Amino acid sequence: MSEVQIHAEHAVLSGNLTIPENATALVLFAHGSGSSRHSPRNQFVAGTLNDAGLATLLFDLLTQEEEAIDIQTRQHRFNIGLLAERLVHATKWAKQQEHTRDLRIGYFGSSTGGAAALVAAAEIPKDAGAVVSRGGRPDLAGDALPKVQAPTLLIVGGNDDVVIELNEMARDQMQCEVKLQIVPGATHLFEEPGALEKVAKLASDWFNAHLAAK
Repeated sequence: MSEVQIHAEHAVLSGNLTIPENATALVLFAHGSGSSRHSPRNQFVAGTLNDAGLATLLFDLLTQEEEAIDIQTRQHRFNIGLLAERLVHATKWAKQQEHTRDLRIGYFGSSTGGAAALVAAAEIPKDAGAVVSRGGRPDLAGDALPKVQAPTLLIVGGNDDVVIELNEMARDQMQCEVKLQIVPGATHLFEEPGALEKVAKLASDWFNAHLAAK
Protein backbone atom coordinates (compact mmCIF):
# COMPACT_ATOMS: atom_id res chain seq x y z
CA MET A 1 0.00 0.00 0.00
CA SER A 2 1.27 3.48 -0.81
CA GLU A 3 0.10 6.85 0.50
CA VAL A 4 -0.82 9.28 -2.27
CA GLN A 5 -1.84 12.91 -2.58
CA ILE A 6 -4.54 13.85 -5.09
CA HIS A 7 -4.86 17.44 -6.24
CA ALA A 8 -8.49 18.45 -6.81
CA GLU A 9 -8.44 22.14 -7.72
CA HIS A 10 -7.84 23.97 -4.41
CA ALA A 11 -7.94 20.82 -2.30
CA VAL A 12 -5.30 18.17 -1.67
CA LEU A 13 -6.83 14.82 -0.78
CA SER A 14 -4.95 12.00 0.96
CA GLY A 15 -5.36 8.44 -0.22
CA ASN A 16 -4.17 4.85 0.18
CA LEU A 17 -3.45 3.03 -3.08
CA THR A 18 -3.06 -0.76 -3.17
CA ILE A 19 -2.21 -2.57 -6.41
CA PRO A 20 -2.09 -6.39 -6.33
CA GLU A 21 0.07 -8.17 -8.88
CA ASN A 22 -1.57 -8.53 -12.30
CA ALA A 23 -4.48 -6.21 -11.37
CA THR A 24 -6.58 -5.24 -14.39
CA ALA A 25 -8.93 -2.83 -12.64
CA LEU A 26 -8.90 -0.13 -9.97
CA VAL A 27 -11.80 0.54 -7.59
CA LEU A 28 -12.11 4.06 -6.15
CA PHE A 29 -13.97 4.30 -2.84
CA ALA A 30 -16.45 7.13 -2.27
CA HIS A 31 -17.24 7.06 1.44
CA GLY A 32 -20.29 8.61 2.99
CA SER A 33 -21.13 10.88 5.86
CA GLY A 34 -18.61 11.34 8.62
CA SER A 35 -16.30 8.70 7.17
CA SER A 36 -12.81 8.68 5.64
CA ARG A 37 -10.22 6.41 4.06
CA HIS A 38 -9.69 5.03 7.57
CA SER A 39 -13.23 3.58 7.71
CA PRO A 40 -12.82 -0.02 8.99
CA ARG A 41 -15.76 -1.15 6.85
CA ASN A 42 -14.32 0.23 3.63
CA GLN A 43 -10.87 -1.09 4.53
CA PHE A 44 -12.38 -4.55 5.01
CA VAL A 45 -14.12 -4.41 1.62
CA ALA A 46 -10.93 -3.08 -0.02
CA GLY A 47 -8.97 -6.02 1.41
CA THR A 48 -11.44 -8.46 -0.10
CA LEU A 49 -11.20 -6.70 -3.48
CA ASN A 50 -7.39 -6.82 -3.28
CA ASP A 51 -7.57 -10.58 -2.58
CA ALA A 52 -9.74 -10.87 -5.71
CA GLY A 53 -7.03 -9.17 -7.79
CA LEU A 54 -8.51 -5.67 -7.83
CA ALA A 55 -6.50 -2.53 -7.09
CA THR A 56 -8.11 -0.07 -4.66
CA LEU A 57 -7.86 3.62 -3.90
CA LEU A 58 -9.34 4.73 -0.59
CA PHE A 59 -9.14 8.49 -0.29
CA ASP A 60 -10.69 11.30 1.71
CA LEU A 61 -13.27 13.17 -0.33
CA LEU A 62 -12.97 16.10 2.10
CA THR A 63 -9.89 17.94 3.36
CA GLN A 64 -9.23 17.93 7.11
CA GLU A 65 -10.62 21.48 7.34
CA GLU A 66 -13.78 20.54 5.45
CA GLU A 67 -14.16 17.42 7.58
CA ALA A 68 -13.92 19.49 10.77
CA ILE A 69 -16.63 21.86 9.50
CA ASP A 70 -18.79 18.94 8.38
CA ILE A 71 -18.67 17.30 11.82
CA GLN A 72 -20.22 20.49 13.23
CA THR A 73 -22.59 21.45 10.41
CA ARG A 74 -23.03 18.36 8.19
CA GLN A 75 -22.96 20.78 5.27
CA HIS A 76 -20.54 18.81 3.07
CA ARG A 77 -21.72 15.23 3.44
CA PHE A 78 -24.89 15.93 1.46
CA ASN A 79 -23.12 18.11 -1.10
CA ILE A 80 -23.26 15.39 -3.74
CA GLY A 81 -21.94 17.73 -6.44
CA LEU A 82 -18.78 18.43 -4.44
CA LEU A 83 -18.22 14.75 -3.56
CA ALA A 84 -18.75 13.68 -7.20
CA GLU A 85 -16.36 16.39 -8.38
CA ARG A 86 -13.67 15.06 -6.04
CA LEU A 87 -14.26 11.55 -7.39
CA VAL A 88 -13.88 12.81 -10.98
CA HIS A 89 -10.60 14.51 -10.02
CA ALA A 90 -9.36 11.28 -8.40
CA THR A 91 -10.30 9.34 -11.55
CA LYS A 92 -8.38 11.76 -13.75
CA TRP A 93 -5.44 11.53 -11.35
CA ALA A 94 -5.47 7.72 -11.61
CA LYS A 95 -5.56 7.99 -15.41
CA GLN A 96 -2.35 10.03 -15.30
CA GLN A 97 -0.31 7.79 -12.98
CA GLU A 98 2.10 5.28 -14.48
CA HIS A 99 0.92 2.34 -12.36
CA THR A 100 -2.84 2.93 -12.71
CA ARG A 101 -3.40 4.64 -16.07
CA ASP A 102 -4.10 1.36 -17.92
CA LEU A 103 -6.47 -0.05 -15.29
CA ARG A 104 -10.23 -0.01 -15.88
CA ILE A 105 -12.03 1.97 -13.20
CA GLY A 106 -14.94 1.16 -10.91
CA TYR A 107 -16.54 3.02 -8.00
CA PHE A 108 -17.59 1.67 -4.61
CA GLY A 109 -19.83 4.17 -2.84
CA SER A 110 -21.31 4.06 0.67
CA SER A 111 -24.14 6.20 2.05
CA THR A 112 -24.07 9.60 0.27
CA GLY A 113 -20.93 8.36 -1.51
CA GLY A 114 -23.23 6.04 -3.48
CA ALA A 115 -24.91 9.07 -5.03
CA ALA A 116 -21.55 10.75 -5.65
CA ALA A 117 -20.31 7.63 -7.46
CA LEU A 118 -23.35 7.64 -9.76
CA VAL A 119 -23.07 11.37 -10.53
CA ALA A 120 -19.38 10.95 -11.34
CA ALA A 121 -20.11 7.88 -13.49
CA ALA A 122 -22.70 9.86 -15.45
CA GLU A 123 -20.23 12.70 -15.93
CA ILE A 124 -17.32 10.61 -17.25
CA PRO A 125 -18.96 7.53 -18.81
CA LYS A 126 -15.82 6.56 -20.75
CA ASP A 127 -13.82 6.20 -17.54
CA ALA A 128 -16.35 4.64 -15.15
CA GLY A 129 -16.76 0.96 -15.92
CA ALA A 130 -18.89 -0.26 -12.98
CA VAL A 131 -20.48 1.03 -9.77
CA VAL A 132 -21.33 -0.70 -6.49
CA SER A 133 -23.34 1.15 -3.82
CA ARG A 134 -23.41 -0.17 -0.21
CA GLY A 135 -26.28 1.09 1.93
CA GLY A 136 -26.19 4.04 -0.44
CA ARG A 137 -28.46 6.94 -1.21
CA PRO A 138 -28.55 6.68 -5.02
CA ASP A 139 -31.78 8.70 -4.98
CA LEU A 140 -29.64 11.76 -4.18
CA ALA A 141 -28.01 11.43 -7.62
CA GLY A 142 -31.23 12.93 -9.01
CA ASP A 143 -31.08 13.90 -12.69
CA ALA A 144 -27.86 11.93 -13.20
CA LEU A 145 -29.58 8.55 -12.70
CA PRO A 146 -30.91 8.07 -16.26
CA LYS A 147 -27.51 9.14 -17.65
CA VAL A 148 -25.45 6.48 -15.87
CA GLN A 149 -24.06 3.95 -18.33
CA ALA A 150 -21.90 1.90 -15.94
CA PRO A 151 -23.39 -1.42 -14.77
CA THR A 152 -24.56 -0.73 -11.22
CA LEU A 153 -25.09 -2.98 -8.20
CA LEU A 154 -27.14 -1.53 -5.34
CA ILE A 155 -26.58 -3.45 -2.08
CA VAL A 156 -28.97 -2.77 0.80
CA GLY A 157 -29.53 -4.44 4.17
CA GLY A 158 -32.81 -6.37 4.42
CA ASN A 159 -33.76 -4.50 7.62
CA ASP A 160 -32.95 -1.06 6.18
CA ASP A 161 -36.53 -0.44 5.05
CA VAL A 162 -36.40 3.26 4.13
CA VAL A 163 -33.16 2.87 2.19
CA ILE A 164 -34.54 -0.16 0.31
CA GLU A 165 -37.40 2.03 -0.88
CA LEU A 166 -35.05 4.85 -1.92
CA ASN A 167 -32.86 2.38 -3.81
CA GLU A 168 -35.89 0.93 -5.59
CA MET A 169 -36.93 4.43 -6.67
CA ALA A 170 -33.41 5.12 -7.97
CA ARG A 171 -33.21 1.79 -9.77
CA ASP A 172 -36.47 2.51 -11.59
CA GLN A 173 -35.00 5.74 -12.99
CA MET A 174 -31.83 4.08 -14.29
CA GLN A 175 -31.51 2.86 -17.87
CA CYS A 176 -28.21 0.95 -17.63
CA GLU A 177 -27.73 -2.58 -16.32
CA VAL A 178 -28.74 -2.26 -12.66
CA LYS A 179 -29.33 -4.83 -9.94
CA LEU A 180 -30.70 -4.36 -6.42
CA GLN A 181 -29.27 -6.92 -4.01
CA ILE A 182 -30.81 -7.25 -0.54
CA VAL A 183 -28.64 -8.77 2.21
CA PRO A 184 -31.16 -10.53 4.51
CA GLY A 185 -31.11 -9.54 8.18
CA ALA A 186 -28.59 -6.73 7.69
CA THR A 187 -29.09 -3.16 8.92
CA HIS A 188 -27.73 0.05 7.43
CA LEU A 189 -24.07 -0.42 8.45
CA PHE A 190 -23.95 -4.18 7.82
CA GLU A 191 -22.63 -4.78 11.35
CA GLU A 192 -24.29 -8.18 11.72
CA PRO A 193 -22.05 -11.29 11.61
CA GLY A 194 -21.19 -12.16 8.02
CA ALA A 195 -23.07 -9.20 6.51
CA LEU A 196 -20.03 -7.18 5.46
CA GLU A 197 -18.33 -10.32 4.11
CA LYS A 198 -21.40 -10.80 1.91
CA VAL A 199 -21.17 -7.19 0.68
CA ALA A 200 -17.47 -7.55 -0.09
CA LYS A 201 -18.02 -10.80 -2.03
CA LEU A 202 -20.91 -9.32 -4.03
CA ALA A 203 -18.80 -6.26 -4.84
CA SER A 204 -15.69 -8.19 -5.90
CA ASP A 205 -17.78 -10.48 -8.12
CA TRP A 206 -19.52 -7.50 -9.72
CA PHE A 207 -16.29 -5.64 -10.40
CA ASN A 208 -14.50 -8.69 -11.75
CA ALA A 209 -17.44 -9.51 -14.02
CA HIS A 210 -17.69 -5.99 -15.42
CA LEU A 211 -14.14 -4.65 -15.28
CA ALA A 212 -12.17 -7.71 -16.38
CA ALA A 213 -9.95 -6.92 -19.35
CA LYS A 214 -12.14 -6.93 -22.43
